[in-house]
Amino acid sequence: MDEYLWNGRIAVGVDGSPESRTAALWAAQDASQRRCGLTLVHAILPPVGNSPFGAGMLSGLNPMAKVRQGALTELDEIASTLTAADVQTRIEVGSPSGIMIGASETAAMVVVGSRGQGGFKRLLLGSVSTQVATHSACPVIIIRSLPDPSADTVVVGMDGTAGSSAAIGFAFDMASLHGWRLIAVHAWEVPAYDLLVVPSAGTSMPLRDSADDEARLTAEALAGFQADHPDVVVEQSLVRGSARNALLEASASAALIVVGSRRHGQVMSAVLGSVSHGVIHHAQVPVAIVSGHQSATVVP
Repeated sequence: MDEYLWNGRIAVGVDGSPESRTAALWAAQDASQRRCGLTLVHAILPPVGNSPFGAGMLSGLNPMAKVRQGALTELDEIASTLTAADVQTRIEVGSPSGIMIGASETAAMVVVGSRGQGGFKRLLLGSVSTQVATHSACPVIIIRSLPDPSADTVVVGMDGTAGSSAAIGFAFDMASLHGWRLIAVHAWEVPAYDLLVVPSAGTSMPLRDSADDEARLTAEALAGFQADHPDVVVEQSLVRGSARNALLEASASAALIVVGSRRHGQVMSAVLGSVSHGVIHHAQVPVAIVSGHQSATVVP
């Protein structure tokens, strides 16, 4: 796959599932707003047949050519329904997750459906979406359904980590681009009541002082982004409790949720953080996953 073909474009994984078609529609609207190119990509694997010696690739190019042509016809049909000015279609040979992760190296963002043709029906997030969100080199948008057309807010989670800072920057850019309000959610939890009353360290921890500290840290984290985006109206939401629940509650009528993804090295990076994992499994609106190592500026 030629990486330069993705430069600055929005890459959408399309596999024929309703979710991937919805993802293409969302991506086309966003591409039109930012005036960038959109590429619909379908990944195919070589057909495999059986032989006396076990499974193997079917001989001849005809089966592969038929699969490719069928996928290309479907991509072209989807592309014809989209409003973006610059829409391209591509067929790539390889695993869907590998193709999309490769595209993320130079793409502006990657958009995928919440689950594809092979996903278990009881799950809201397929394995491909999970892998792409975990390993992508650019922001990933996971689409389950389109938000209400009247939705005008972007909700972002913040916790002071590098991934959180990148997520805030991406959320501000999206809010500025689309004319949305921004709700910055900072959820924090305190020790159990008995630890507050009789802490092992012998000193008390007034809840009011703790809340004041959280409010101050939240304001400081947002200050620089607000200065760079004076057009964005910002609302701060401090919640004592579960970050996942706070984000889901704040996003009931939002256009987009943005969460950071923590990186913990090669082993731990195989899974998403618990908050982002919980949000993308239960959110009713599109979710953006942004990690601290990514370039999250999306406004041209």
